[in-house]
Amino acid sequence: MSIAINPEILIWARQSAGLNVEDAASKLNLTNSKKSSAAEKLLAMEAGERYPTRNQLNAFSNVYKRPLLTFYLPKPPKMGQRGQDFRQTPDARDQRENAMLDALLRNVKGRQEMVRDILVDDDEFNAPDFVGAATIDEGANAVAEKIARRIDFDYTDISLRAGSPSDLFSRLRRAAESAGVFVLVLGDLGSHHTAIPATVFRGFAISDSIAPFVVINAKDARPARAFTLIHELAHIWLGQTGVSGNISTAVPTNLNARIERFCNDVAGEFLLPERHFRQVANQFEPGDIEGARACIDLIATRWSVSEPMVAYRFQRRGELSTEVYENLRTEYQRRWLANLAKERDGSSGPSGHVIKQYNLGNALVDVVYRGFKEKSLTHTKAATLLGSKTVSVPKFLSFVEDMRRKSTGKAASLS
Repeated sequence: MSIAINPEILIWARQSAGLNVEDAASKLNLTNSKKSSAAEKLLAMEAGERYPTRNQLNAFSNVYKRPLLTFYLPKPPKMGQRGQDFRQTPDARDQRENAMLDALLRNVKGRQEMVRDILVDDDEFNAPDFVGAATIDEGANAVAEKIARRIDFDYTDISLRAGSPSDLFSRLRRAAESAGVFVLVLGDLGSHHTAIPATVFRGFAISDSIAPFVVINAKDARPARAFTLIHELAHIWLGQTGVSGNISTAVPTNLNARIERFCNDVAGEFLLPERHFRQVANQFEPGDIEGARACIDLIATRWSVSEPMVAYRFQRRGELSTEVYENLRTEYQRRWLANLAKERDGSSGPSGHVIKQYNLGNALVDVVYRGFKEKSLTHTKAATLLGSKTVSVPKFLSFVEDMRRKSTGKAASLS
């Protein structure tokens, strides 16, 4: 039995899910026939020439990740706000990639609102006191110091930089989560077919006074994650919700561009403090790419940060010409992509449970674990927060429980 619906909703739902007609028809399991192809069948429904059946509406709901009731609305709902769009470089963003970004933002915002409700109902919860606690007029160095004090991380202590850039990110992430920020590493809508490149977004912040969230694009280079984390924390300290992109060297021409550069400068000072990082490095001329490359490599290794981040710091200090900076950034990007290709061709990597725990972060997993253990969180809500199927929740939380038992040496039980 066909259901008479507004065909504009089908178009809106598909486009906002980041799917073209061919991809959507395939995911909906529409089949080719002698009279029309699968894509033509979908186009006919979007044109109002034929109506979907109830089963097909269920498929639309699942594939487009929209509640079933959405398709019964008289007209498409308004697009949700992604906050401020702080992205300053166009890069390769197209309509599909931005639609996927919007879908990811909706998903994370829905999880964030659920976490917020859980925390508000917790009598022992103390709301963070740093959201919106800073202004641009204070200067980047002062805001970097504010963040450092609040997350209890001495950014001038080089002994805290031991290990790799990934180790540094892990330390900073733990510190931020301990202070009350939920830090997620996400870069797709649940499969590699919906991967969102780092050219589309590097990170985004939800500056909520109860449950502030930071999301870092998992498709970006691992050494860059510490910079993105501090950058997004700066947005939270400024009380700004929005999406951030690649670094731009252009002079800011509007408020959003000014805010974005300021957050870059905060991250730059935090990761490479002005009074400390330049002391052991060789001098070089602004146009000397060989001298700059050697100096950048030394500093990046010593402070466990990415080479593009060091290059940006030198460019902002006027020690590196914009031309050399752009050439080096391109060089580092190509090298990272080559290394990434090698990793894909290598081992199978960690288990799905390990990856999920890493992507969601300890703070969010802990909220789900405690709520599920105390039976205040249903299987369905737990699955939504985890981005999992309902049947997968107990097994994943048992894995979390086992890891905690091994790390503390204490017994625990979800039952």
